Amino acid sequence: MAESIELYVEALIFSSEQSLRREEINYCLQAAFERDFDNQEIETALVNIKTKYLDNNFAIELVQLNNGYQFLTKKQFHPVISLLQAQKAKKKLSQAALETLAIIAYKQPTTKTDIEQIRGVNCDYSIQKLLEKELISIVGKSETIGKPILYGTSALFMDYFGINSIQELPHIKELTTGASAIGDVTE
Repeated sequence: MAESIELYVEALIFSSEQSLRREEINYCLQAAFERDFDNQEIETALVNIKTKYLDNNFAIELVQLNNGYQFLTKKQFHPVISLLQAQKAKKKLSQAALETLAIIAYKQPTTKTDIEQIRGVNCDYSIQKLLEKELISIVGKSETIGKPILYGTSALFMDYFGINSIQELPHIKELTTGASAIGDVTE
């Protein structure tokens, strides 16, 4: 049974579209085998799987991402994969959707009204597309008048951009250049 646990953990991670947390792995194993699994058993399986895929005969590796685990292609294969991704242009986000997503990522939780005030245009379509692509989610309702919906980024957003937390997003100061400043810059 000890060896097969690894295979079940590997199968669970492989079949998941998003990163899979330890708790989710544990839940599935407990339900399947009707017994408790301690954290050490699951940790040992994860370490063994990670070690297995370090072998150069595999194009994928097990990566810890967004407080979970996911199989990703190794960096050396990214140029070939990027060619495939370029062909899937229909999945690309429009400039409006990217702007809306950036506002949500940096201001979350935020309302549609807040986004529209920043962008200066209606953002119904962009929000709908981001919800459909599961890059954002509804995280609650504001306590202000009318109780507008609050939006935030989703776990898929983290996976999509390869980050573990919102704190890993670049700081706004890192994204702006002095060339876009108006007037004298004083320190």
